[in-house]
Amino acid sequence: MKASCRATWPGLICLTLLSPLIKPLAAEPAGGFKIVADQATGRYTITDHGQPVLTYNFATVPVPAGVTGIYAVARSDYVHPLYGPHGEVLTKDYSPDHPHHRGIYWAWPEVTWKGDKRDLHALQGVFARPVRILRQAADGQGAVLSAENVWKWGDADDIVREQATLRVAPAQQGRRAIDFEFKFEALVEGVTLARREKNHYGGFNIRLSARAQQKIVTHTDAAGPAARAAWACLSGIPPAGKQPVSLCILQDARNRDYPGDWIQFPNLDWLQPTFPAQGTVYELKPGTPLTLRYRLVVADGELDGAALQQLWREYNARP
Repeated sequence: MKASCRATWPGLICLTLLSPLIKPLAAEPAGGFKIVADQATGRYTITDHGQPVLTYNFATVPVPAGVTGIYAVARSDYVHPLYGPHGEVLTKDYSPDHPHHRGIYWAWPEVTWKGDKRDLHALQGVFARPVRILRQAADGQGAVLSAENVWKWGDADDIVREQATLRVAPAQQGRRAIDFEFKFEALVEGVTLARREKNHYGGFNIRLSARAQQKIVTHTDAAGPAARAAWACLSGIPPAGKQPVSLCILQDARNRDYPGDWIQFPNLDWLQPTFPAQGTVYELKPGTPLTLRYRLVVADGELDGAALQQLWREYNARP
């Protein structure tokens, strides 16, 4: 195992290649899904019939040349790139305006322990670090990748164990579903999570690449006796694209504090469902994992409200 270190707050971050943890899958039959592990970078790319679907950055991604500032911090445990139906890059990483934004990631701006508040979202004082790949499997019917990470307080003390699982389904009629499941369990007493100032962003974060003709639609059913649907969609023409692509977000009705609020920043190509509920703080407890689930649907063109409502129903009808 090789490593190099660079100065950061409050000490050193080691950029570890983690080669003992990375084991490529055995060769798959021609066609279908494959998971390709890059030994040098710790990046796992899921492909479908040879075309990339997404890359999960398990090991540390160093800061690119020319990206500077307090928020330009090496990081791991996120998805980038996410690809569109024709190979378009749908996510943004190390953006000069917000260098801590990192494609699709799960993090909170207010993580508190022992009376101290730090920022996993902006990579200030608490960091997600790789432990091991738990599962990787791929065949003609899809792919699943599961990783264990640990949150380190000051890059020293382990405070939370995280398990992130991605499931990628075959594309059907120009649409592809990607399921995300997260389990967070405190390793110590007294760890809490909150959105920015308890009212703004935090949770399942999605920073997309720039869009021409961008449109953002969000929907949450009014409270009533039936299960409330909660879905959103950002569409537009991505870089190097020739037609609109939609990225739709479906919330799982079993999530705690469901439905999460929708937060959008159109100037940043940003759309997310939040956790926890507005004005609250959530305490992670040892022995009691928090589970959160979401589905992304990548689709050709724009989807109307009826199509999105049906996608939400299908997602929430599964066992």
